[in-house]
Amino acid sequence: MPKEFKNYVNGQFVASTKKIEIINPVNGQVYGVSHEADQQIVDAAVAAAKAALKGEWGSMTLARRRELLCKLADRVDERFDEFLGAEVADTGKPYSLARRIDIPRGAANFRVFADTIASISTESFQMDTPDEQGAINYAIRKPLGVIAVVSPWNLPLLLMTWKVAPAMACGNTIVVKPSEETPATTTLLAEVMGEVGIPPGVFNVVHGYGPDSAGEFLTRHKDIDAITFTGETTTGKAIMRVAAENVTPLSFELGGKNPGIVFADANFDDAVDGIARAVFTNTGQVCLSTERVYVERPIFDKFVAAMKVRAEDLNTGFPEETQTSLGPLISKEHQQKVLGYYDLAVQEGAKVVTGGGVPEFGDERDNGFYVQPTIWTGLAEDSRCVKEEIFGPVCHITPFDSEEEVVDLANDCVYGLMSSTWTTDLSKAHRVGAALECGINYVNCWFLRDLRTPFGGVKMSGIGREGGVHSINFYSELVNICVKL
Repeated sequence: MPKEFKNYVNGQFVASTKKIEIINPVNGQVYGVSHEADQQIVDAAVAAAKAALKGEWGSMTLARRRELLCKLADRVDERFDEFLGAEVADTGKPYSLARRIDIPRGAANFRVFADTIASISTESFQMDTPDEQGAINYAIRKPLGVIAVVSPWNLPLLLMTWKVAPAMACGNTIVVKPSEETPATTTLLAEVMGEVGIPPGVFNVVHGYGPDSAGEFLTRHKDIDAITFTGETTTGKAIMRVAAENVTPLSFELGGKNPGIVFADANFDDAVDGIARAVFTNTGQVCLSTERVYVERPIFDKFVAAMKVRAEDLNTGFPEETQTSLGPLISKEHQQKVLGYYDLAVQEGAKVVTGGGVPEFGDERDNGFYVQPTIWTGLAEDSRCVKEEIFGPVCHITPFDSEEEVVDLANDCVYGLMSSTWTTDLSKAHRVGAALECGINYVNCWFLRDLRTPFGGVKMSGIGREGGVHSINFYSELVNICVKL
């Protein structure tokens, strides 16, 4: 029997008549079905969330709310193996990766924001008045209300809890629409919510697609008070158009075509290691992945050769095998998209350093959604493969001759999420970091996250910032109170 993933509304799991097949990316086989929410189920979920704001959750003390968030984290840890199995079944990623990043961060998000909400301050000002008696202004923080969380398939638990945790910390209620391709860990978290005593209606889950399905029903709903979304830019544009009807606040983390810059004075081995991780981790399906690599000319050939070795050393095994370092792409559709870019790159004149096709295994993985890790050189900067986000295990490597040139190359992009700069000259690192048009610039590292820091992009890569106080500021409303003395 396939696993079933039902909607979760007002503390109860709810079935529907329409089902969505959930495919294991490793072998292309159906392993489960989710229950697609219709308009009625979405309406019920939003109504339950709205009612919960006026019930026990709305009157709950901050101390009690923080206690429940920590219990959520503890319970995820206690059911770690179940979350791990669910995440891998949905995504096909290596157990070693999900064990190290996805599940620990999924739990940690609740602890981090339980701590953050306890330490955050608000403003107060003393002012003069015409009668010289004065007045005091102070701000209080209130929840926004019902938050629609639309989460992606690449890091399903991590990125969903990255939004749910601060929203709940601020006292909001939630309706989550996970990706139709990865419903498992969100549904499992719904179980945990009930187990630790989160009141009914605080956390709700609706499954389905975007247009003409749960995604659109949710983001268009007049009783949604804010929308937070991580995913591709085209979907973000569609949500923005819908949200405009109700002037709904938005927080978007969208696409990227992230550059990595390697200067000749960089620690060579560290740069190769860091760029290889940035290109191939999670099969390139990370918003912070690096698809454009710029290498100073004196070390260009050596760097390309070293990256070729790294790509060809990746182990495309089964997820449970400890040596596996590269998994499949999420779906057949996405595999065909990436392979389309592999073909396009050749048409545009790329030199294929390695990869460019589909691996052959001689077992059930041949029915999965794998592609070869791929490196190109020789493309023009205005080629589609250099400009458009591919979201796969691929990069193009370009030589450069000066700091000014590489900053211009890196900034010549509609996206602006992340960059990485590799150099032992810290003055240069500071100059380049300030000059690059992106929300995050790593220096001599990649994917190193302090959860208190601002996270987000510029240009087509998003709106707003997440992390620490920045998340709290989005999920709460500051209200000024003026008291005449």
